[in-house]
Amino acid sequence: MGYSDVYAAWKQDPEGFWMDAAEAIDWDRKPTRALDDRNAPLYEWFTDGMVNTCWNAVDRHVEAGRGEQAAIIYDSPITDTKATITYSQLKSRVAALAGALRAKGVEKGDRVIIYMPMVPETLDAMLACARIGAVHSVVFGGFAANELAVRIDDAEPKAIIAASCGLEPGRVVPYKPLLDGAIEQSTHKPEFCVIFQREQLAADLHPTRDVDFQEFQQGTEPANCLPVEGNHPVYILYTSGTTGQPKGVIRPTAGHLVALNWTMKNVYNVDPGDVFWAASDVGWVVGHSYICYGPLVHGNTTVLFEGKPVGTPDAGTFWRVISEHKVKSFFTAPTAFRAVKREDPKGEFIKKYDLSCLEQIYLAGERADPDTIIWAREKTGLPIIDHWWQTESGYPMVANPMGIEALPIKVGSPSVAMPGYEIHVLDETGRQMKTGELGAIAIKLPLPPGTLPNLWNAEDRFRKSYLNTFPGYYETGDAGMIDEDGYLYIMARTDDVINVAGHRLSTGGMEEVLAAHPDVAECAVIGIADELKGQLPVGFVCLTNGVNRPHEEIVKEVIASVRDRIGPVAAFKLAVVVDRLPKTRSGKILRATMVKIANGEDFKVPATIDDPAILDEIREALRSLGYPK
Repeated sequence: MGYSDVYAAWKQDPEGFWMDAAEAIDWDRKPTRALDDRNAPLYEWFTDGMVNTCWNAVDRHVEAGRGEQAAIIYDSPITDTKATITYSQLKSRVAALAGALRAKGVEKGDRVIIYMPMVPETLDAMLACARIGAVHSVVFGGFAANELAVRIDDAEPKAIIAASCGLEPGRVVPYKPLLDGAIEQSTHKPEFCVIFQREQLAADLHPTRDVDFQEFQQGTEPANCLPVEGNHPVYILYTSGTTGQPKGVIRPTAGHLVALNWTMKNVYNVDPGDVFWAASDVGWVVGHSYICYGPLVHGNTTVLFEGKPVGTPDAGTFWRVISEHKVKSFFTAPTAFRAVKREDPKGEFIKKYDLSCLEQIYLAGERADPDTIIWAREKTGLPIIDHWWQTESGYPMVANPMGIEALPIKVGSPSVAMPGYEIHVLDETGRQMKTGELGAIAIKLPLPPGTLPNLWNAEDRFRKSYLNTFPGYYETGDAGMIDEDGYLYIMARTDDVINVAGHRLSTGGMEEVLAAHPDVAECAVIGIADELKGQLPVGFVCLTNGVNRPHEEIVKEVIASVRDRIGPVAAFKLAVVVDRLPKTRSGKILRATMVKIANGEDFKVPATIDDPAILDEIREALRSLGYPK
């Protein structure tokens, strides 16, 4: 069956399609039906099934005689450590930690916050919670104390599992003072904290509250897997909200297992036993879905990497890891490849490694600009698969289904809708846009299994954020268009579509033009307020290493090329060269914050920012252009 047959089969009988997919999961009690629409438009899946996530990710592979297969390959160029953990070893580690949590009173439904770096113990902690039905909420390690406090107050965890520190190239980030500060600020107090001491920096333990990770597990009984209802949350993951108050996305147990398992073969084209690597962080959704749960549920070997695409030690790190651990499918963010390309534009490092094991490379997390895709394709000779999804969906909504059929790649498009997703492009009134017209991307309800059924303790906010704008649809917050072949193009977040003198233009389209300039390594375009035209675009460009031409020349050239490629209608006259762009730790450019600086508006420094000092550099750059007015 090709893609169109599979998609048609889903459309014709969604219930049957997902009940078939559910056969690949071990159930304690099989569900009698797939969709539960009693509370529509709040839909749920497999609600009458009983199942355990940890059993499906760990124990069942051991039972099936695959205990000696590598479950996790840990590779940390920062600490110069490599380790392999088999499924049997993972089962012992997870059962021991789960037993210790249970002995300390953590029960089904209790929340546990995990504040950890990229170490195997982080996956142990996630799986241990799932084993006993506790609901974990991973907070990106090193997040500021007040942000952690907000999440403590929202999730109200019984316990927090944290590490003494995280490691960045050339610096140690102490986590414990941040954790202590957060608990001091929060109204809700956890009953206890489990601290994993890393040798790079040991933390002082609070005498009545903190326990050592190793000692904590001594003398307790290992825990067995506890079956939970299909709609029981396996985790809560906070995603940034527009109000500054984070949104707690709930991930339901059964749908999560069924959907992730389906994607491993159909989207990522790996079979059980193959090595899969998502170069992300467990603090983000990619880390939850494709470092921890997806590969393990499917019986793959997952790579857990503590390092950066460049600087640990060089721009060849990705290729070394792929070659050394025989990675078959690799997934990273476009921003990581832009960093590699900036350091190694000619791809010299790629030639040093044998990448014959690698069959395809996947990009997601932000818009993949054509320039980066073409560079990666030319330098590796492999298919570069852009695909699109969100924290809310938990897995790809639009992709090239390599395990079903390799569809033609159209650079700039993440390809086509996956089964479960019927995608429409709408105008402000909810009317369908014509082929090729830019509009709001919305998905017809119900969303498929594994997607968010609600927000944690915030149903009104859930409805307002996702359901109310277009009744009968889920609002994605992204803008784009669909072409005559049904390929989707994501042009921008809805708020990155700018209105220049009545013309709706995508800043993403302009960024594409800037990125195509041979001297530009990375760029961003924002729309700033203008009395005459409503909004005007401004471009920020970072140059490739080794470029030493006058900045004015480069700026002139990029302005001319936008005029050429998009037309005078874009009114693109302002651009500036900067050293770096302000980003979140997951690599998303903070365009909304840049807009506020340009417009002279008050703003809160985003909690997720990687380096706040960059905002001053942007302020200086804007000042050189005469902004704010």
